[in-house]
Amino acid sequence: MHARALHVATVFSRRLAPRAPTASRASGKAPLPPSKSFRASSKAMAGASPDADLCGEVFFLDEFAMRQWDDPKYGGTQIKGFDKAEFVRRVHEAHADGAGLVDGYAPFCKHVFVPNFIPGTKVGSIPITPENEQHLRSGYSARSDAELAVLTRWFPADKVEIPEATFLDVILYSREQLVKERAAMEAKQERPPLPNAPWGIISIKGQLENFECPMTPITMMRNTMISEGGSGVAIDREAYAASVKYHSAHAPVVAADAPNGE
Repeated sequence: MHARALHVATVFSRRLAPRAPTASRASGKAPLPPSKSFRASSKAMAGASPDADLCGEVFFLDEFAMRQWDDPKYGGTQIKGFDKAEFVRRVHEAHADGAGLVDGYAPFCKHVFVPNFIPGTKVGSIPITPENEQHLRSGYSARSDAELAVLTRWFPADKVEIPEATFLDVILYSREQLVKERAAMEAKQERPPLPNAPWGIISIKGQLENFECPMTPITMMRNTMISEGGSGVAIDREAYAASVKYHSAHAPVVAADAPNGE
């Protein structure tokens, strides 16, 4: 692959030579090679938008992931004190330097695994132990006004020890999939148009592993119903069993009285 000039941001420009990506240790799937180039641009969003600088040639920050910056009741990895546009720029940079796209649970889902570059960012869930299980809470909550509430459980952040994340699992959906999901939910149809980049960053999971950890069983269940906020993918029973096993022994951390969804 020949490197060419890459404009990372309006005031950032340098030449990058992508390195060969490595395979995921967990799945054995080889990452897709990095794109030849990227250019973060304030013109990437159709029309004038306050979030226009959150898009480059390869990735954009989807509103679903913005909860991790903006929602103090987010259940999982919260991102504090780190600029959103800088985050998008750093993911582009990591991708150009060799962090390939690793296959997810469906063709429209990919992952980019990068070392944690955000100081203070914690893991999103922790193991349940005899010492901390007394602090588990449960209740019903929804991820957004467009979705139905579901039963979930969590650890209050002030009751447990939370290690700092070693890696970030940057979860991506294709732009085409995000458009499809918007069209399936009436509450999402009046939202501004999506940026023109091919991959939307929908979630960031701080973790100790550089491979995908199972999504929650309720997320898999919801994904069968695209009209209720899912992706329209049928349940893989083997993957579901693995999810139950993992989440029977882990719970997310919430820095509030209760989370907004699982």
